[in-house]
Amino acid sequence: QVQLVESGGGLVQPGGSLRLSCAASRSIESFATMVWYRQAPGKEREFVARIATAGIRMYADSVKGRFTIPKDNAKNALYLEMNSLAPEDTAVYFCYAIFNSQTYWGQGTQVTVSS
Repeated sequence: QVQLVESGGGLVQPGGSLRLSCAASRSIESFATMVWYRQAPGKEREFVARIATAGIRMYADSVKGRFTIPKDNAKNALYLEMNSLAPEDTAVYFCYAIFNSQTYWGQGTQVTVSS
């Protein structure tokens, strides 16, 4: 069993930055992949960024060059560093992981980009 807890969301002005955290209840080194998704009001959940075991990172076109997905194995934590935020980045951000062929979701953290 794995618990994922996101934090770091909040209200930020356009052009600002935020760092989201996803704390896992066990070592993330054995996770096959970890992913950030987001869901805006009235829209479907969408892929944001992922990191695989080999450290290969992928990003949605909408966030390339603005977001990065570092992780800290020692802290069992995944992060989403978001820069140059825009109102269209407003959403609930979810952490997702695959471990032993099981999938796990966090509860989400709200990010609101508004002046």
